[in-house]
Amino acid sequence: RLSTLSQVIDKRLNSELDSIRQAGTWKSERIISTSQSAHIRVQNSKNDLLNFCANNYLGLANNTEIIKAAKNALDEYGAGLSS
Repeated sequence: RLSTLSQVIDKRLNSELDSIRQAGTWKSERIISTSQSAHIRVQNSKNDLLNFCANNYLGLANNTEIIKAAKNALDEYGAGLSS
């Protein structure tokens, strides 16, 4: 019974995905292969690209002082998904 349900779900999802592709609204994700900064590289590309998809517009994600402070805070306070 579970196998039948799985097949129904797969058929429905594949139908929806095919519709999205046919409509021209399918979006393939590009995998960033460098650290996040203003200029990045993505897999299968030879060129540097401007990065408009990250909240690192100040370039602080690679700042060694901030990384050290974050590690210290993690060691002292831990991490979690709760507020």
